[in-house]
Amino acid sequence: MAAHVTTPGAVEPKMWLGGIEPMKASYGKLMMWFFLISDTFTFSALLVAYGTARFSFPAFTGKHEDFTFSNMYWPVPERVYEAVPFLHGVSLPLVFVGIMTFILIASSVTMVLAVEAGHRMDRANVEKYMLWTILGGFTFLGCQAWEWGHFIHGTDAGTVMKVIENGTWVEKTIHGANLTENQYGPPAFADFFFFITGFHGTHVFSGVILNILIFFRAATGLYDRRGSYEMVEKVGLYWHFVDLVWVFVFTFFYLV
Repeated sequence: MAAHVTTPGAVEPKMWLGGIEPMKASYGKLMMWFFLISDTFTFSALLVAYGTARFSFPAFTGKHEDFTFSNMYWPVPERVYEAVPFLHGVSLPLVFVGIMTFILIASSVTMVLAVEAGHRMDRANVEKYMLWTILGGFTFLGCQAWEWGHFIHGTDAGTVMKVIENGTWVEKTIHGANLTENQYGPPAFADFFFFITGFHGTHVFSGVILNILIFFRAATGLYDRRGSYEMVEKVGLYWHFVDLVWVFVFTFFYLV
């Protein structure tokens, strides 16, 4: 075996021994990006499945004012999502979900401000904007809980639909929606609604818990002692992802 001879004065070749941050991204941020990319595939698969089911059913072809709920065709979103809290019986299509979307996007803005304050090592502003972000997250979850409750309860009159019971078609008045019956249209519509919005809501709830943890650590001075508020930025990446996913959920469920 040939011996390795080092010439006096020669420079040893530099080897990568770890500890290098690709594109100046720390290990923690890199792992967060890997997680978000994998989660993107999950949400994409769910939305593609929803789109496939959506276009496997015929759409209502009559005039908008003549629309009625039926399990023979896919419902019109403006007729399903038209209720607003404290305004019983008033039809305001997509107004409430528009408010929900605004709240979630506004919480993303406050998260940006918290991250920026962290870069300046401004503890007071990190705490302030994290509190606003947490409040926005809880408000969104509260709105989603109300929407779910209304969707499950349904309208006062309900919808008379033909369903199969004991092997025969019968007419039945259905109120609201569950995993087997749906006042608003085909059962698959309710199934996807509960699963996808519930899956997203779980992400929002997880984000709120993480935000509370970050706020507590910032308030106790942990990040000042570390000399870095990078954890705020890591959780911020997750929160922005949750907001971005909602834009696609909103588009698929409420606009298409």
